[in-house]
Amino acid sequence: MRTTSRPRRAAVLATAAVATSALLLSACSSGSDSGGSGSGSNDANAKVTLTVGDFGTFGYKEAGLYDEYMAAHPNVTIKYDTVQDGQKYWDALTTHLASGSGLADVQAVEVGYIAQAANTLGDKFVDLGKADGVNPANWLDWKTKQATTPKGALIGLGTDIGPMAICYRTDLFQQAGLPTDRTEVGKLWAGDWSKFVDAGKTYQSKAPAGTFFTDSASGLFNAALSAEPLQYSDESGKLVYKDSPGVKKAWDLSVSAAQAKISAGLRQFQDPWNAAFANAKFATVVCPSWMTGVISKYSGDSGKGKWDVAAPPVAGNWGGAFLTVPKAGKHTKEAAALAAWLTAPEQQAKVFTKVGNLPSTIGGLQQPAVQGAKAEYLSNAPTGQIFAASAQSIKPAPIGEQDGNVKTIITDNGVLDIEEHGTDPAKAWSNVTKLVDDKVGH
Repeated sequence: MRTTSRPRRAAVLATAAVATSALLLSACSSGSDSGGSGSGSNDANAKVTLTVGDFGTFGYKEAGLYDEYMAAHPNVTIKYDTVQDGQKYWDALTTHLASGSGLADVQAVEVGYIAQAANTLGDKFVDLGKADGVNPANWLDWKTKQATTPKGALIGLGTDIGPMAICYRTDLFQQAGLPTDRTEVGKLWAGDWSKFVDAGKTYQSKAPAGTFFTDSASGLFNAALSAEPLQYSDESGKLVYKDSPGVKKAWDLSVSAAQAKISAGLRQFQDPWNAAFANAKFATVVCPSWMTGVISKYSGDSGKGKWDVAAPPVAGNWGGAFLTVPKAGKHTKEAAALAAWLTAPEQQAKVFTKVGNLPSTIGGLQQPAVQGAKAEYLSNAPTGQIFAASAQSIKPAPIGEQDGNVKTIITDNGVLDIEEHGTDPAKAWSNVTKLVDDKVGH
């Protein structure tokens, strides 16, 4: 969910379409008729309305989990809001956390902002490590650490991780004279993201009219950086993006892709990008596990069987998220129970088989439904094997409080400016640093 971030789907509310701010402003009062308090009602059968705020595709609606939970808990009604713009979602969430009002009972937090949530805003969230049914050891160790405050409170339950792959259109590859077998395709760029750009140049020289090798140089930046041990911040949390070898490497790679004209130059998770899937305007998209659900939704019926999945040049992790429970909520006990259930291994496996979000729990990764998963839409690619293998090689980089903000500025301002306007890379980078300084004060 990202990323930043994760995919930004169009806003959907369970009962009516509303803006993010509308849900946030009404969330605290949405369940007030139940008579509950901040710690939950003493009556286990009291009627409770729980609100969930998230972004992108968490897969709970698609996998039928909200309905399943309400069927098992007849006194609970769940209302949810999924917004398109993850940055605006986070900005709104931090505003409401500061005021202590206008919050959903369960709020998602993307991995790029979890350090800020844990280190600066940690006292605003319930310690879910103490919630009934939660065992922090059930999650991948590094995932749990990301959501743990300096005082040891666990403020977020991991939803998913984003091990990397490359998704590609076999029909466009064939027309451009490239191999289509997923093993052979993976060999084109094995071991080096620069080989991916080289493959793009080969594709572009014989590209079907009106198509590009890949969707976005910004997406390529995120993918390449995901494999680097040092990204935006160091182990102490200090922002070091200006001197980070990983950022420089990813920046140079994305600039080379933009200047070679192998990218469609689209801003990911926006309407033109969504439409380009259906219109087959690009042949590849960097593909963390959660991207598979995006592809199937926006490519539609006409794309079924035309997409496949190959190994990435280098293993990395892009995206992933957490569910949190703000202390200011009306029903924190019930909200914690819902968050724990949604992130349990069995539910994570159901989400993966439906939308491709790979579990962040150890038990979820071991579920037969995950291990043996094949994506019918993606040419029956063995996605369980591909992403689980990639996940084994993940070595998470340190995360700082401002990583999400810096990433957004680099991709949506710096790289995109080069793609859309042909801006000189040195000038684009200078603009990035000025915007970051204005945003975060570094």
